[in-house]
Amino acid sequence: MDVIIIVLIVLFPLARGKSRNLPVSYIVNQAKEIAAKGMKEIVLTGVNTGDFGKTTGESFVSLLNGLSDVDGLERIRISSLEPNLISKEIIELIASDKKFLNHFHIPLQSGSNTILTAMKRRYNRELFRDKLLFIKEIMPYAFIGVDVIVGFPGESDQEFQDTYDFLIKTSPSFLHVFSLFKKR
Repeated sequence: MDVIIIVLIVLFPLARGKSRNLPVSYIVNQAKEIAAKGMKEIVLTGVNTGDFGKTTGESFVSLLNGLSDVDGLERIRISSLEPNLISKEIIELIASDKKFLNHFHIPLQSGSNTILTAMKRRYNRELFRDKLLFIKEIMPYAFIGVDVIVGFPGESDQEFQDTYDFLIKTSPSFLHVFSLFKKR
């Protein structure tokens, strides 16, 4: 299976500068060239992929719609969308368009709102849960991978337990766990 990964956006101001992306037309043309060479799948990835369009005034949904129209492209996978950036429109588009794989990679990082605040995340566990429930409602067999950080500086045993309990309740398909070691 041939897969090409297209990096869309970079957003981490301290290390990488301000958010930026290429125009939809440029990326769609890249996808057309890739498909013409026989590649059947692309993976859209980046840092804060859902923030796509900050520099061009376009939207992530317009990119998805443009890529959906590319002849020869059979599979589109989206990697790493923060829960606050996964709109109902994005979920419904993925559910309704056969080119999009029912695959979500969503950073949770912690099941504790206290830790999410300390991490300066733009979402809380309730928003994450609501997005997960909506995805599962309209795509019961969707694959949902979740990023989690354990041992975040200042994380208590109770906050770790909150994350564990939250993950048991939400039942993601896959966990990608990052372990930060803390002194006991």
